[in-house]
Amino acid sequence: MSNAAPPAEGRIHEFITQSGADTIEVGRKLARLLRPPQMLLLRGDLGTGKTTLVKGIAQELDAADADEVTSPTFTLLHEYDGTQNGKLVKLFHLDVYRLEGERQLETLGLDELLTPDALVLVEWGEKFKSLRKKATGEILITSEGGDARRIKVTLKE
Repeated sequence: MSNAAPPAEGRIHEFITQSGADTIEVGRKLARLLRPPQMLLLRGDLGTGKTTLVKGIAQELDAADADEVTSPTFTLLHEYDGTQNGKLVKLFHLDVYRLEGERQLETLGLDELLTPDALVLVEWGEKFKSLRKKATGEILITSEGGDARRIKVTLKE
């Protein structure tokens, strides 16, 4: 795994992983960088490891064991209670892949989720203009061949 220095326009962190275990470890590192309230869009093709990354974030927050974190593709939303720096934190993991429009998205009540103690991670959120506007950052995961992944994290200042 490697980590590049962030440029001046915002905080950008980049990692290269070689396995699912590496991706979980990057998730653990990211959890230490995130500060509620925050909404991040998780971007990447099917199977690139978006949920695997969330496993590491949940694990670091002591919100769930890695094997307890699954893709919310059919349930749309999973909620976990954890802690960060001694404070309670809510971790929301959403997958909006199956939603077809802003109207359907509105029924999820995302505005109510983004409380002062919340980290909201949204898979496929780039599909929706409203989510792109609300997001405080983005995580882009791309395949580098085989099990290798490039994970680029952009956090708005």
